[in-house]
Amino acid sequence: MKVILLKDVAKVGKKYETKIVSDGFALNSLIPKGLAQVATPAFIKSITLLKANEDAEKKIQEDLLMKNLKDLEGIKVEMIAKANEKGHLFAGIHNAEIAPEITKQTRLIVSPEFIKLDKPIKEIGDHKITVEVQGKTVAFTLTIKAK
Repeated sequence: MKVILLKDVAKVGKKYETKIVSDGFALNSLIPKGLAQVATPAFIKSITLLKANEDAEKKIQEDLLMKNLKDLEGIKVEMIAKANEKGHLFAGIHNAEIAPEITKQTRLIVSPEFIKLDKPIKEIGDHKITVEVQGKTVAFTLTIKAK
């Protein structure tokens, strides 16, 4: 059965891809869970438009960020997190937590996918964070303080 995936599905494919899967897998698993839809010509057309809109929106966001990337360079962003007396954070800080903090403090909208972290931040102090958009890289300082 030919289906269009509505979400990323492990070992099957990514969102909006058209895949041919067994009828049983489609009818018993993918479609009831809302992970896929039968690929009718009308649905294919609507998904193509939806995907184009999402791609255009992502492109606009990247272009806006490229214009404002200079403003991000060298700034200091502060975050407060729970830590023990040795300075170790109880929970690691990921790019998904950093992005809204950048937006809140600088009014620049940065998507978490553009923030590059090798691993989650687990200690208080200053950390150099890089933002990469369309091959351009900018660094800023993230200061983590204990709550």
